Amino acid sequence: MVFWVFGYGSLVWNPGFEYDEKVIGFIKDYRRVFDLACIDHRGTPESPARTCTLENVEGAICWGAAYCVRGGPERERLAMEYLERRECEYDKKTRVDFYKEGEPSEPALTGVIVFTSTPDKVSNKYYLGPAPLEEMARQIATAHGPCGNNRDYLFSLERAMFAIGHEDDTVIELAKEVRRVLGAKGNGIPVEKKISGSSPAALKSHMPALQLRSLQEAVLMDS
Repeated sequence: MVFWVFGYGSLVWNPGFEYDEKVIGFIKDYRRVFDLACIDHRGTPESPARTCTLENVEGAICWGAAYCVRGGPERERLAMEYLERRECEYDKKTRVDFYKEGEPSEPALTGVIVFTSTPDKVSNKYYLGPAPLEEMARQIATAHGPCGNNRDYLFSLERAMFAIGHEDDTVIELAKEVRRVLGAKGNGIPVEKKISGSSPAALKSHMPALQLRSLQEAVLMDS
């Protein structure tokens, strides 16, 4: 028995479950957008965070990581139960083809699970929809929850995409605007500096130390 799940948000750098194999690659006809509310990890019901979901766009590609779980029904059940708790704001599990780098014509895997959300504010209470860049940046700059700040989620994703060699222009643009907002607020929040260098190792050497988390389970289930 085996199943594969594709991560495009925090699963890229923090899967949080036991897996047997990790493969970097992409899925087709989807792009990463920050249109989903998070009220229990990086935000609260009163001040929701903005986290990633996928928008169906013909011709687009979304890079990330596919994780494999082998070993029988029990291991699969445990992994899926964990993922369903963690990804509770996503109302759909979609099956997609997964492609490896250098092999764009034929899928390396089929039937890969990806957590997605219905883009409708009526049927999906967690769907925020698109917003102007400045508005999204202000929301991300200020939202926080049990797992930490919304901005740290964004900056971690930016670093993770750099580390796998496939930076996302949407992530870079939004992170740049969040840094601008933080600098303009003048509220004592340190602004991350742009890090130069071409290697993931060089980037990691400049990363700030992880903040202490009081809720260990929440950290492990960061979404």
